[in-house]
Amino acid sequence: MDFSEYRNIAPYRGKDFDDAIERVLNKREYLGAFVSILVGSGDLEALYTYLNMIIGNIEKVRSYAEFQKKITAGVFIPTIIGRTMSGFSDSGAERIDPEKGYLFLSNHRDIILDCALLDYTLLTHDKPLCEMAFGDNLMMNQFIEDLFRLNGGIIVRRALAMKEKYLSTIELSSYFMDVMTEEHTSVWLAQRSGRAKDGLDTTQPSIIKMLHLARANKGRSFRDIINGVDILPISISYEYDPNDINKGREEVLREQHHGEYEKKKYEDLISMARGMKAWKGRVHLSVGEPVKGDYGTPEEVAREVDRQIHLNYRLWDTNMFAYDYLEKSDRYADQLRDFDGEAFLARFSHLTPSVRDFVLSSYANPVRSRLREEGEI
Repeated sequence: MDFSEYRNIAPYRGKDFDDAIERVLNKREYLGAFVSILVGSGDLEALYTYLNMIIGNIEKVRSYAEFQKKITAGVFIPTIIGRTMSGFSDSGAERIDPEKGYLFLSNHRDIILDCALLDYTLLTHDKPLCEMAFGDNLMMNQFIEDLFRLNGGIIVRRALAMKEKYLSTIELSSYFMDVMTEEHTSVWLAQRSGRAKDGLDTTQPSIIKMLHLARANKGRSFRDIINGVDILPISISYEYDPNDINKGREEVLREQHHGEYEKKKYEDLISMARGMKAWKGRVHLSVGEPVKGDYGTPEEVAREVDRQIHLNYRLWDTNMFAYDYLEKSDRYADQLRDFDGEAFLARFSHLTPSVRDFVLSSYANPVRSRLREEGEI
């Protein structure tokens, strides 16, 4: 595979990697700010200990796989789990064949952690780590882009005119297909553009269609291409979403302004920081089964991905309580005997009714999705 064809979007390799390492090390104040998000700025001893350890590791790495193992999955994620979760669990990782390159198609709740926790899961199960796709809207400066691409990040160009966007999509599709089939390297991709702020995890068929673009001119049918790629649905569920209220406010404002919402300059960066440092309770990541079969359209494939994500989603007390509360039901009453519903509702008592109801629905919607898949509603 000729990686030079994809130099502008692919993870850093070779001299590009070494140059980015040098740039990051020259921005130690940025690294310090990043580490302070993880350990807090009040504990200077812990901050300097972590910072020196991370800088020492960065100086030694020579590839993005080493960066992931030594820094992201080796230091950052264990720190986040230890400081912001009461437990992290996973299931289904035994289905992953280390000799294959998968398209991990995942629901999307947190900008960074969804894919980072998959990498951590792969590492703990001794599976090859993956590359991961991010929108270029997150690349707010060179330092952030360097961190993403040093960590196996693939850049998805979004702010383009129609023709350029089409050509960019073909380039991205070609890279995905080449790296998965020729290099047997897996790729993480969110099932939709942007996070599911309402808790409804649905796959955009256009993402499935994109896979077909790179091979369609070679005479291969949609069915052959889909069955030749190992699409593996990933479902990640957070007991508490650190950005739940902010997501609710954003979506209510969007609705009030007829679908329009202009993000502030550093809004995504603030969301990333909050996602890393705020409390999440229990978190579970579930690996589904490869999507294989006689699928004739992107919509059919997307529907199967949705089905697996909905059924594999780990329902927490927060989800079941929100469902029963909004539906005025007692479906999960027996499972909620020890859950402090009043304390949960108190989290949202300062919100306007519209934002409060939206946030509660974002917790209840995974339950609704599960019940629909099971034919219960």
